[in-house]
Amino acid sequence: MNKSELIDAMANDAGISKVAAKAALESFISNVTETLKQDGKVSLVGFGTFSVAERAARQGINPATKAPIQIAAKKVAKFKAGAELSDSVMGGSNKK
Repeated sequence: MNKSELIDAMANDAGISKVAAKAALESFISNVTETLKQDGKVSLVGFGTFSVAERAARQGINPATKAPIQIAAKKVAKFKAGAELSDSVMGGSNKK
């Protein structure tokens, strides 16, 4: 499902216009982005948690030349699925 299809589904499910659904989705994305920029986290109980993690600097290899390269440390966005979402995707069982 792409963004356009998600907007269509949201509009249909909520009984609102596509314009309103697009505005709601863009607001959600904007608010999550701003919170993560400030090193915050967004928790949606049953769905999951968006957060920021630090990725340490590390040694890598240039695949073309096989020469070692230094990969800089950086912050990355993470999503951890909640129990309800995991159970739904796993067919009712969250166990391996």
